[in-house]
Order: sequence, then structure tokens, then C-alpha cells
Amino acid sequence: MKTSAALDRISPSPTLAVTARVAELKRSGVDVIGLGAGEPDFETPDFIKDAAIRAIRDGQTRYTVVDGTQVLKEAIVAKFQRDNGLAYATNQISVNVGGKHTLFNALVATIDAGDEVVIPAPYWVSYPDIVQFAGGTPVIAKAGAEQNYKLSPEALDAAITPRTKWVILNSPSNPTGAAYSADELKALGAVLARHPHVWILADDMYEHIVYDDFRFATIAEVCPDLYDRTLTVNGCSKAYSMTGWRIGFAGGAPWLIKAMAKLQSQSTSNPCSVAQAAAVAALTGDQSFLAERNAAFKTRRDLVVDALNAIPGITCPRPEGAFYVYPSVAGLIGKTTLKGVTIADDEAFVTYLLDEARVAAVQGAAFGLSPAMRISYATSDALLTEACARIAEACAALR
Repeated sequence: MKTSAALDRISPSPTLAVTARVAELKRSGVDVIGLGAGEPDFETPDFIKDAAIRAIRDGQTRYTVVDGTQVLKEAIVAKFQRDNGLAYATNQISVNVGGKHTLFNALVATIDAGDEVVIPAPYWVSYPDIVQFAGGTPVIAKAGAEQNYKLSPEALDAAITPRTKWVILNSPSNPTGAAYSADELKALGAVLARHPHVWILADDMYEHIVYDDFRFATIAEVCPDLYDRTLTVNGCSKAYSMTGWRIGFAGGAPWLIKAMAKLQSQSTSNPCSVAQAAAVAALTGDQSFLAERNAAFKTRRDLVVDALNAIPGITCPRPEGAFYVYPSVAGLIGKTTLKGVTIADDEAFVTYLLDEARVAAVQGAAFGLSPAMRISYATSDALLTEACARIAEACAALR
């Protein structure tokens, strides 16, 4: 017995590996600050928890429709209309076991061998692996700091071939926090309008986490001509602090939603019934807490950006959204530690930070653009202040 060829095409998630390593060190009594996990430190709001408890007591503990209950689909339809001006019917809605599952279903249900998927880099670590698992080919389009970590229309056009099936747009971005304005999306949409064989996967998971009066927009909203070939993906994990509840969802063409349900019927079946009830409460309840949490995230963003930019050798852009920064560490590559070890690349640098400073970050190589690192600031001001001080001390010790 050996593993399948499909499994051999993918690697374990680097971000989850960092999270596991931090947990292991903490169990061993090591004072480590983990800045690798993409998980808000805020609790799930009580009104959402209460809805889940009621669902359990009311007996909502059985199988549901494979891709989501009718009441949750109706809540998602209302959410898309309220927040994005997008009109979907319930047969255009898919509910899945987290946003990653939504993406997996959509790509595996549509990709054949030889199909290409355009992925801007830096990218979320799972995009290329899911494409490769499905038998497709990731086509990486560079979107570096000189482009504010956003895909340019010219780069998009150059990446598209007759074999392109999808382009993935993630805004605000994991790992950079960069977010596309409505005008920037329209410029990309003008390119896509010239390539009618290309479908668009809009990953909007961080939609509600934006700063400095930035107005979130999604491509099917600002480019109505692309509505029919756009899958708009979202979920409850980030904005509602429901990472462990595992509810993702999407709106798209009925045939695609049906295909995703067919795949899901032979994998997970329905998402957890109790988590679905909680998601209904999240999407239909009071949304005012989102602004309060964003204010806290903005304070943390500014704390981390200012502290990192004060460190010689590190340059950190100020992102529009999400809860990550993606600083360049180019100025530190080639330096040597006190133990005589050369910092050859960003993976060596984050290893040095973990070993010597007890701060965990994720190397830029995991996201397709080096030399950099991703830091999550979804933790307390006090821990972020201490982490940045440790990073500064570790960098000052390099020669």
C-alpha cells in the first residue's frame, strides 16, 4: 500500500505546522509568542453561543440537507443582498465545513488535468495545493510590494491562457492584508471581460475586517457582467470569531452549486447542524460588535507596523484589512547569528526568531513571495508589544 498520486501532489499546511509547533513548545513550558495562526483571539459572541445551545436543546442534532439548511441559506441570501448588493436564490447558495472546504469543493468539482488557475502571489497557502490535488496547474502571478501586493491588470492578462479555468482573488488578503478598491476590481474585471472562458473565485473571508474608511467591494458587485461566472466565497470564521465552528458558504451559478453539493455528498455530508444554527444567528443578529473589534484590530495593526518599521532591515507596509502584516526581511538576509549561522532565506529567519526570540511567524516562501514573513496580530496589545521587542532584539544581534 502507498499513498495516492493526488496526495503526493500536496504538502501539509505550513501555517498549521507553525501553530502545532507553538502548541508543542507551550506544552513543554517554553515562553513562546505565537504570531502564526490566522485566528481572532476574541470569543464567539454570546448571542451566537446561545443560539447553538438552544439548537441543541431543541433537538437540532440530526442530519440536514447536504449543503445547508433552508433557513441558513435564506440568511446567507439576505447577507449577500445587505452587504454586497448581490441577489442570489437559495439554489445558488452552498454551505460547507469552513471556507477551505468551500474552495476545495469548487475547485475539485471543476478542474480537469491540464486546467490552469491564476493565483496572485503572495497567496494563501492552500490555493496552489488544492489546485494540484485536483490535477490542475497553479499559474502564479506576482503581486509584490511595489504593486501594494495587488494583482495588476497587465499581470492578470499575461497569466491567462486558453487553458485558464479560474482566477482567485482574495481581498482583504491572507497573508498581506491588502484589499482591492472598487476601481481596482473594475480594472481587473475589464481584463476578465475579454476572456469569457475564465471563472472568478472571490475569496471574501475577511470582508468585515477593514480599516481607515476603506470600503469593501467584491468583483460580482462592481462588475455585474461577471456575476454569472463568479463564485463569491465567505464564511463565519474570521469576522464572527467562529473558526472552530467550521461554516463557510458561497453564492454562484446553480449548476456549480449543484456540482459542489454532489461532491460534498460523498465526503463530509452536511456541516454540523448546531454550527449552522449558530451561523444563522451570526448573520441575522446585531452586527455592531464588528466595528468595535475592528477598532481593536486597527490599534494592533498600527502598533505592529510602527514597531517593525523601526527595526533596521525590516520594511512593513500598512495593510487595508484582515489581521496580518507581511513585512519584507530582505535587509536581514545574509547576516549571521551569534552562533555563526547565516540567515540564508526567510525560512532561516523565522527559524531563528523561534529558536532565539521565542516568537513564531510564517516564512514568506510558504505564501509564494520571499524574502518576507507573515505575522498575525490577532492577539493582545501586550503580547504584540513583547513580541516586537523580542524581534527587535533578535535582529539587533545579527551581524
